[in-house]
Amino acid sequence: MTVPGEKIALFIDGANLYATAKSLGFDIDYKKLLGEFQSRGYLLRAFYYTAVIEDTEYSSIRPLIDWLDYNGYSVVTKATKEFVDQTGRRKVKGNMDIELAVDAMEMASTIDHMVLFSGDGDFRSLVEAVQRKGVRVTVISTVTTQPPMVADELRRQADVFTDIITLRNKVGRDPSERPIRSPREQSEPGQHPAFLQRPAGAPQRAGAGVEDDDENYE
Repeated sequence: MTVPGEKIALFIDGANLYATAKSLGFDIDYKKLLGEFQSRGYLLRAFYYTAVIEDTEYSSIRPLIDWLDYNGYSVVTKATKEFVDQTGRRKVKGNMDIELAVDAMEMASTIDHMVLFSGDGDFRSLVEAVQRKGVRVTVISTVTTQPPMVADELRRQADVFTDIITLRNKVGRDPSERPIRSPREQSEPGQHPAFLQRPAGAPQRAGAGVEDDDENYE
């Protein structure tokens, strides 16, 4: 999938990767993920994109964001937008496609290989544009779920498609590992990010953050 010595950048659609791993029954160990791609070439950047609900007392994604920030990732966030649809239902909207696309186009002239962790078909045009600049593109998602998590047009456009299930042993979290207490204090190799920790009485949400424009919170 990679060529020794090539410059690599990771672009992680956080909500999409979370949903993909969850559908396959495992959690991502972001320390292992970073190490895996550092071993494959020169990892220039590892971007992680997610929208954040800022008007709540506790956000389940915040510990993960903090840990990633201190441990080698470039975290890109923005506040979600709340609105009421025509039926009166409260919806929370958070889409990071533009931010990811802008960063990818800016990085295209300095990398050899773009690794996109997403199955979102909206990224097909971005992949094509990056390829025109001479960059190889690997898309990582899965076709093993029903329906598949990756859009067929995105899979076809990629130079390489990798089913994340084949990386499970390399980037999956060991269930026996204990979460760390503090993202700032506990950043040594082999320790696990604190994204599964929850304060007592914290509200439960489905998912690690805002999934996308279509995610509803009621």
